[in-house]
Amino acid sequence: MPDGSPFSVMHSIRIKGCETTIACAEGQKVLMAMEQKIHFPNPRPVRVGCRKGGCGACRVKVTKGAYTAEKSSHSHVTPEEAAEGYALACRITPLSDLEIEPAFLGPRRPTEKNE
Repeated sequence: MPDGSPFSVMHSIRIKGCETTIACAEGQKVLMAMEQKIHFPNPRPVRVGCRKGGCGACRVKVTKGAYTAEKSSHSHVTPEEAAEGYALACRITPLSDLEIEPAFLGPRRPTEKNE
């Protein structure tokens, strides 16, 4: 039974292409859990940048599971992409076990808006 602490419910995070399964507390950012589990010299399966949703380096696609996502730049994850499961690992917290895959795109060019 949960003890009422903010990190009492744990979920496992599986990352495509990575042998390690990561334990992530409900309420904890997926990227933070990943950084705590995977240390140098092992390569990180997801890029790390600003850790605040502004750079898009930690872009992933959630292929299984439920999560909550905090606000981030639409230049890295559009609303349409978010509906398809794309998110930034630094902005999501699990609500269940998750399976994710890296989905870094690099900088996008601004699009012209139709007026």
